[in-house]
Amino acid sequence: MKAKSPKAPAHLSESTRVWWRSVVREYQLEPHHMRLLQAAAECWDRLQQARELLARDGLVIEGREGGMRPHPADAIERDSRIAFARLIRELDLDVEPPATNRTSPAALRSNRRGSSYAG
Repeated sequence: MKAKSPKAPAHLSESTRVWWRSVVREYQLEPHHMRLLQAAAECWDRLQQARELLARDGLVIEGREGGMRPHPADAIERDSRIAFARLIRELDLDVEPPATNRTSPAALRSNRRGSSYAG
């Protein structure tokens, strides 16, 4: 009997749940990978929420003393984008999977992470 695929977290947006399910279908993830995947999905949703705020309010807002200042959602968008990219890289989902069915995230490549630190 085939093991049942885990459900996407309900708090994610519908489009992010679709993406989450596609990753779970394509890769056999260990429990710690599932946590990283959830964190990546949450970062993506937060990024999209910040983009919506910026689209509505603009890049700058009026400050307390009347001057203009960057919208706080700008930092949220930037931080969420960076976190998402790092989590995708950590899961090795940023490279094309081989033509054969992958059963786990790709092995670490020495040029990305490893013992190349000389310090």
